[in-house]
Amino acid sequence: MLFDKLTYIRRRQILRESVKSGLIILFGNNESPANYPSNTYKFRQDSTFLYYFGQHREGLAGVIDLDEGKEYLLGDDIDIEDIVWFGQVDSVADMAAQSGVANSGPMSQLALLVQKARSQGRRIHFLPPYRHDLMIQLMDLTGIHPAKQREAASLELIMAVINQRAVKSAEEIEEIERACSIGYEMHTTAQRLCKPGVTEQYIGGVISGIASSRGCMVSFPPIVTMHGEIMHGNPSPRPLEAGRLLLCDAGAETNENYCSDHTRTTPISGRFTQRQRELYSIVEDCHDYTLQVAKPGVKWLDVHMDVCRMMTDRLKELGLMKGDTEEAVRAGAHAMFMPHGLGHMMGMDVHDMEGLGQIYVGFDDEVRPNLEQFGTNCLRCGRRLQEGWVMSDEPGIYFIPALIDEWRATGHCAEFLNFDLLETYKDFGGIRIEDDILITGDGCRFLGKERIPYHINEIEK
Repeated sequence: MLFDKLTYIRRRQILRESVKSGLIILFGNNESPANYPSNTYKFRQDSTFLYYFGQHREGLAGVIDLDEGKEYLLGDDIDIEDIVWFGQVDSVADMAAQSGVANSGPMSQLALLVQKARSQGRRIHFLPPYRHDLMIQLMDLTGIHPAKQREAASLELIMAVINQRAVKSAEEIEEIERACSIGYEMHTTAQRLCKPGVTEQYIGGVISGIASSRGCMVSFPPIVTMHGEIMHGNPSPRPLEAGRLLLCDAGAETNENYCSDHTRTTPISGRFTQRQRELYSIVEDCHDYTLQVAKPGVKWLDVHMDVCRMMTDRLKELGLMKGDTEEAVRAGAHAMFMPHGLGHMMGMDVHDMEGLGQIYVGFDDEVRPNLEQFGTNCLRCGRRLQEGWVMSDEPGIYFIPALIDEWRATGHCAEFLNFDLLETYKDFGGIRIEDDILITGDGCRFLGKERIPYHINEIEK
């Protein structure tokens, strides 16, 4: 357990005060087979279960009976066969005591608790499940078909968890900074390895090994690619080519599953070409603008849109865009170059709490998502920033050949785009610069003890 017992007791107390009545079930994860039952993926505990109970073992569930004022940690103790293969582990009763939970029992007790609550007409609160084994277990408990479980999940519980997990304590920030330190080693290693002839897969494998050796694992499969215009491009066996750019988007998870997420774009030949330098400097300035204006009370949507205006103005100077900046941004013409949002929350999930519903995590009654416009529909957050939030700051410029072709064929935003010049950029790739920032009392700051080089002179040096 990362924190002391009182931390988890306090967290559950706050949750009880927020939800008030009914029965809360928080499922831990089970082992997940890769290709046959005993060959499993590396175990990763559910983040919300870990947040409230602190236990990493598989096959557990936490129950909070709000009406009777009781808490339970449920799971089956391992038998001698498991001990032979995996070693001795603490009993469920011992783990309950470590987490400050008064009651424990086998997993079969969960059905009895749910059955009792349902017979009394009480609300069963659960979060949207994302693993199919837990969907089946939840269907057995409640009778709700997996296809209906997301909409049946407790909005009251979802909002309580989001409001609590979004604000990071000093202890949590320290753990995220530990992940950022691992990320520093990953990215500076990738920058040093970036040269013609080295393969994307080799760099991806080396930095994944750093994450595994310094912490738990990578916070998501690393994106290491010369095709930076592909948002989630996996490393390929292709050798790096002189004159191109390598985009590396990667992060680490600590042993307690707190995450980092950084992106750097490196010239494979060691020096930026003039065209690369022009576009990189735009992304660099957009990235740094965020650091100047992000603070409590500011809408993240406003920061995003200001970055889009800055990017549009600069792309007009290069001749790639034209027309009135406000009209261009209002029409979504900038999304030709940046079809994603400026950033997302960070924490125990690299896209923090995304599984609970991005519309609840990143938006509220004041700021609603625009789901109709291309690019704007990919914003993961728009609401007012709060002290203690951790956000990613990740502007980018990309040249996506299929998107250029489609918009040109349909005439979409033609009054704001120079398609003839865009044609000459189809082989450019993409640029993104990403860092993790903490919203402080009067502004924001970088997370991580050391800064991964991102200014042009630093990278070339």
